[in-house]
Amino acid sequence: MTLVAEDLRVFAVFARHRNFTRAADELHVSQPALHTRIRKLQERLGHELYVKRGRSLLLTGAGEQLALFANEETARATDFLSTLGAAPPRPTVLMAGSGAYLYLLGEPIRRYVAKGRQVRLLTGDATRTLEALRDGTADIGVTALGVPPTDLDCELLGQFPQTLITRADHRLAQRRTVRLRDLQDEALVVPPKGRPHREQLERALLDEGVRWSVAVEAEGWDLLVHFVRLGIGPAVVNGSVRTSSAVRKVPVKDLPPIRYYVITRGDRDDELKKLML
Repeated sequence: MTLVAEDLRVFAVFARHRNFTRAADELHVSQPALHTRIRKLQERLGHELYVKRGRSLLLTGAGEQLALFANEETARATDFLSTLGAAPPRPTVLMAGSGAYLYLLGEPIRRYVAKGRQVRLLTGDATRTLEALRDGTADIGVTALGVPPTDLDCELLGQFPQTLITRADHRLAQRRTVRLRDLQDEALVVPPKGRPHREQLERALLDEGVRWSVAVEAEGWDLLVHFVRLGIGPAVVNGSVRTSSAVRKVPVKDLPPIRYYVITRGDRDDELKKLML
């Protein structure tokens, strides 16, 4: 059984998107044609390469291995051609959440680009970031983790307290610290259902027996801060989030800190990683 370069290129694009429509658009082929190609590739290999879970497509173990191989082969070919002047240098691929880009990574990226380096930025949550490292879609990841995985190289970038943000006229605004029980009967600005921060906060409030309600749901730290500033309600956010003088920040004593890690595969020694750490 022979794998050709085009097989690897096609599967690498599919693995990056995990979506037939978006992958077909990038490859400039029809969705049915891409579906057929991936199915035939599975048949030739004798392994399922992806599974469907709800509305999401997830790579199997064999799929992750093939994606990693495809991305590494593509990277090697690009690096070789760049040494001959036949292709531009391959950019470092970084994946992180929007909050990490906004509050933690701006200066390291600026310094990296100022050195004449190229970087390609991808956005994803913790689950997607780890997947991208494992299948070779990304070279470096930055995300918040509870327990770092053992199959990837994870170095602590920083840790931040979970913080209650309120308007200056809120009853808790002048406190030095608060506890979850201080949020009894509050209407909070929170992320949508299913988001990791929302789930963690809900569990913690439930464990403390705190009654609360949703003032509004908003996606992203900046929107949470925006609605707090408008007076809709307080929110619990990552302590790295920047706010204006109209918003007070009060650490929440009985919530664990948020730890951000720089993640790579193996012993990859990258200049961008050094600038972050």
